Amino acid sequence: MRYHFSGVAGTGMNPLACLMRARGHDVQGSDRSLDMGKNQEIAARLRRVGIQLTPHDGTAISSAIDRFVYSTAVEADTPEMRAARALGLPCVSRPRLLAEVVDAGGPGVAVAGTSGKSTIVGMVAWLVREANVPATVLGGAALVGEGTGGCFVVGPAEGPVVAEACESDGTLAGYRPAIGLVHNVSRDHGELDAIRPQFEAFAENCGRLLVNAACPEAAALGRRFKALTYGGSPHADRRLRVTSAGPRRATGVLRLEDRVMVLDVPQPGLHNLENAAAAALVALELGVEAAAVEVLLARFPGVARRFEVVGTTASGIRVVDDYAHNGEKIRAAVTTAQAGAPRVLAVFQPHGFGPARFLRAELKELLPKLLRPQDRFCYAEIFYAGGTVAKDVSSHALTADLPAEMRGVYASDHDAIRQWVLSEAQAGDTVLIMGARDPDLPRLARKVFESLSVWASSTTPRQLSRL
Repeated sequence: MRYHFSGVAGTGMNPLACLMRARGHDVQGSDRSLDMGKNQEIAARLRRVGIQLTPHDGTAISSAIDRFVYSTAVEADTPEMRAARALGLPCVSRPRLLAEVVDAGGPGVAVAGTSGKSTIVGMVAWLVREANVPATVLGGAALVGEGTGGCFVVGPAEGPVVAEACESDGTLAGYRPAIGLVHNVSRDHGELDAIRPQFEAFAENCGRLLVNAACPEAAALGRRFKALTYGGSPHADRRLRVTSAGPRRATGVLRLEDRVMVLDVPQPGLHNLENAAAAALVALELGVEAAAVEVLLARFPGVARRFEVVGTTASGIRVVDDYAHNGEKIRAAVTTAQAGAPRVLAVFQPHGFGPARFLRAELKELLPKLLRPQDRFCYAEIFYAGGTVAKDVSSHALTADLPAEMRGVYASDHDAIRQWVLSEAQAGDTVLIMGARDPDLPRLARKVFESLSVWASSTTPRQLSRL
C-alpha cells in the first residue's frame, strides 16, 4: 500500500510513518514545519528510512495513494485535506491508525493518562530494546541522545505493540488493547467532566487494566473495572515505597506478587518513580526479567525534554529543558527543580492560543502558590504553529494576571528570554524552560546554557552586557 502522512513531522506521526515503512509499505509525507525549514533532523531521519517528503500544498495528493493519514493538528481546510476529499481517498486520522496497530499487537498495550505517558513508553522502549525482547514501541518523545521527534522501536508485525493513547483529540475511546494502563486523569485539554467519559470508555474496552492507585480518578476507574493497581497508595496491589525523590535521582521499592523490585531512576521526582513503576509492570508483561528491569532502569538515559538537564555551568547554574504544558506538569517540573536548587528561574511558553485561554485562570492561581519568594518567573509569548486560530490572548496579559510581588516578566521572543535569564541568573540557580510543540525550544535551552557558560567565565560587567 501507499501511505501519505499529512503532518508527518509531528511527534506522534513520524514514528507511525516509520513503522508503515518498516512493514514494507511505500510512504510519503508532508509538513508545513518542513516547508518552513524547521524539524530538519526529523526530515533527515525520515528520508534515511526511505520516506519521500513532499510540499504541504496539496500537489503530492493523487489517486496513487491508498491511505491518507492526517494529524489531528492539521485543519480540515488545508489544500492537502481538500485534495484528499476531492479524490475520495480513504482518510484515516493518526489516532485511528495507531489504534489499529495497537489492537493488532500480540499483545497490544495502550498507555493512557494526562501526564507521564511519553516517559512511561520511553522507559518501556529502553527496557525491551536493551533486554532484546522483540516488541514495537511508539511514543511521543525520543530518548535523550537519540535525536528529536517521537520514540520508535520496531518489532515483529505479529509481536507486542506498546503505544501512547492520548485523550487530547477525543479519540481515547477508539482503542481496544489487550492491556490498558491509566496513569492519571487530571485537567488537561479539557475539564475533568469532559475528559472523564473518554477514560471510562477506554477502561471498559481494555482486556486487562492497570491503574495508578495514587491518582483518585484513576483509582476510581480501577475499582469500577477491577484493575490491577500500582503506586504509592497503601491499598495498591503493587505498592511503591519511595526511598528518595531527589534531588539528583529517584529511588524506591516496588512490591510485586513474588518479590521486591528496587527502582533506581537517574531522573529525579516522585512522578518519575511512578512512571518507572508503570513501565516496570508493562515490561514484565512483555517478558523482561525483573532483574533486568532493575539494572536497566538505573541506566535509563531519560526522555527528551522531560526534565532534561542541558548542562551545568562552572558556577553551578543548571539549565533544564522540559515539555511541561499543563498545570500538573508545570507543578511536577517546578517542584523537582526546587528540590535541587536554592532558586529557580522558570520560563513557560504556552503552546497555542487555545491552551493559553484554557490554562489562564488555573495558572493565575497556581503559580503564586508554587513559586517560592526567591524564585523568578517569565512568560514567553505564545507559540504559533500556523493555521487559522483566534489570536485573542497574549502572554503579556497572562503576566499581568500575576501579583506584583512575584516580579513576573514577559518575553516577546526567545532572545528576550535569554537576555532575561542572563540578567537574573546567580550561582547555584536552576533555569527551567517549559513548553510544548515549539521545535525551537530545545535550541533556546542550549543557547541559554552556552550564554551562561560564557557569563560564568566573565570577569567584568562590560563583558556580561555583551552576551
